[in-house]
Amino acid sequence: MIKELMHDPIFLAVRSETATKEDIQTVQDLLDTLIEHREGCVGMAANMIGVRKRIIAFLDESGKKPAYTVMLNPEIIKAEGVYDTEEGCLSLLGGPRKCKRYKSIKVRYQTLEMQTRIKTYTGFTAQIIQHEIDHCEGILI
Repeated sequence: MIKELMHDPIFLAVRSETATKEDIQTVQDLLDTLIEHREGCVGMAANMIGVRKRIIAFLDESGKKPAYTVMLNPEIIKAEGVYDTEEGCLSLLGGPRKCKRYKSIKVRYQTLEMQTRIKTYTGFTAQIIQHEIDHCEGILI
């Protein structure tokens, strides 16, 4: 179900809780909402739809064909190549804001089946993941 976007900076600044297999409906709601906003959005975290769980969804362009990917409880375990950039966010009013990101990140996360995976991402997909993990941590750009 498509959910309304959260714009309350106090709500968004609170760290999200660990996701469990009982959060599958939130995963579907997050994907539905992301796809609804695909013209101006490439990633979302669950707190952006009012759910404080460590769940992110994003357009993964790292493969041969772009596809939406979901991660539960993602954490960056290695990062290399810091650079300055600007990002926008559907949850925040105003234009893009300056931030620091890494060119390459290694992420540990869980699948929808709660299996742990580790994968390295680079480029724009890595930037999206970093932005969404920041949301899980209560960090706003």
